[in-house]
Amino acid sequence: MSEPLPLLSLGAIALAAACGPSVMSDPGRDAPTADALVTVADAPAPRVVFPVDPILDPGVPAGAPGAFGNPSTGGAGGPCLTEPVAGSLLPAHFLRLRFVMTPTAGENLFEVRLHVASIDHDLVAYTQSTTWTIPAAIWAAMNDTLVDQPISFSVRSGRWNGSALVGAPLIGSYGNFRIAPAVASGTIVYWTNGGNNSVTAFKGFRMGDETVAPVLGPSNVGGDVVCVGCHSSTPDGKYVAFSAATDRVRGDYTHVEVRSVDGLATQPPFLTPSALTLLARNPNQEAPLFSPGHWADGDHKMLSMFPVANRPEIVWTDLEAASTVQNEGWGVVTRDGDIGQAGAAAWSHDGKTIAYSSGPLVTSGMNLDDAHGDIYTVPFNGGVGGTATPLPGASDPAYTEHYAAFSADDKLIAFVRVGGTDNPYNNPLSEVFVVPATGGTPKRLAANDPLGCSAAASPGVHNTWPKWSPATATVDGVTYYWLTFSSTRAAAGVPQLYVAPITVDATGSIATYPALYLWNQPPGEHNHTPAWDAFDIPPVN
Repeated sequence: MSEPLPLLSLGAIALAAACGPSVMSDPGRDAPTADALVTVADAPAPRVVFPVDPILDPGVPAGAPGAFGNPSTGGAGGPCLTEPVAGSLLPAHFLRLRFVMTPTAGENLFEVRLHVASIDHDLVAYTQSTTWTIPAAIWAAMNDTLVDQPISFSVRSGRWNGSALVGAPLIGSYGNFRIAPAVASGTIVYWTNGGNNSVTAFKGFRMGDETVAPVLGPSNVGGDVVCVGCHSSTPDGKYVAFSAATDRVRGDYTHVEVRSVDGLATQPPFLTPSALTLLARNPNQEAPLFSPGHWADGDHKMLSMFPVANRPEIVWTDLEAASTVQNEGWGVVTRDGDIGQAGAAAWSHDGKTIAYSSGPLVTSGMNLDDAHGDIYTVPFNGGVGGTATPLPGASDPAYTEHYAAFSADDKLIAFVRVGGTDNPYNNPLSEVFVVPATGGTPKRLAANDPLGCSAAASPGVHNTWPKWSPATATVDGVTYYWLTFSSTRAAAGVPQLYVAPITVDATGSIATYPALYLWNQPPGEHNHTPAWDAFDIPPVN
């Protein structure tokens, strides 16, 4: 159901498999939702953004500013920044920007400086910690008044002996970042085992929340469910649908559950007895998904991966079904022209197109387990399907492409790519690419590369499972996209979640930016397979 995590036992791996800087425009984009836009015109009256006096963290000596002196003073070899990365693009009202510094010479006192051309003084802060986060009030003011302006940052460091700096300060990392005139809306609900192979659960947060909260686990489902995995949101945000396993070792003992995310884990009232019977089909019913194009009274449809005549297929299920008979309450999406097995499907938001992986062997509904695989598309066509065609740019015989995902406007598809005969499942060499939904030249995301001064490198850090934010925004001709993915690049080497900013211009040219670490998540937990949608979870405390 979710991808396995590094350092798991073979049994746990089987279970996890089942549970498992240019600005551009596109005037033809769909109109953004109201909460996706942030413009200077919408902002309140300008206010003081940067304090005039330096910010001194508790314990910092009062003489620190004088000891550091002029901002250009210092020798080379200062602290390296893991966060932020030069060239970063942050969604408006995103998590407060934080600075994570790696000392190089035993420094114990750090200066962080922000500069904006339109402000006559800098923000300057001094801390003895290697992590410093912009205070909430200042960050809110920056998001109101400094939208889409280059903001420069720099850090210096020194060794304080109790009364003075030892030698001159050291100049470290520096660069620029921007706050986009668009927010990244919605809620991320992700799969985690908390670092314990015997525990699985969903946790979640709204964008901007500085902590996460439990959403649902096996105990909320009841019965003989012992593992929850591959999941998605219903288009109304009220429910999470997921693969539910009844065996901790045999990952194929799975069926589908649909439960509310309000803390009560109730089933939708429109589910009929026939639909419940169809959801309970097992083994290997996996990875449910939905489309706003088929989510209304009388048309509550679900896609899932399910073996039919021992062949993994994409099947549709009517959640208001009056019958369990094939082609009445459910059916197989025909894939004419494709002899491969189907896995890891994605459904466009307009409900017209399905993207999926085709390969010689698909297991657990999601995993390409035998040599080469490609991304194909096929029309939904009322569930009948039609001619399946390889997606240009995501069907290169030199690579294996997997885990497709449609952007909110259905104009881009993200996917994971590895070598042509490699298995993308839990592969450290996996990287995330995007391509136009109609096909084209694939674009490797800059976000694949680890942050700042990290010793890690990509390929090599398990960049995988891309999912888009639930809204796009076009501001002054620039279209902004946000995408989340999982990676093991963090110092602890466990999967963590990141956000990749993307823009597209009027010609269709794609620009990508460094990854943004979601620092609200528990850093020691194994956080994986995010779903980013309109999940209506309770407020996160």
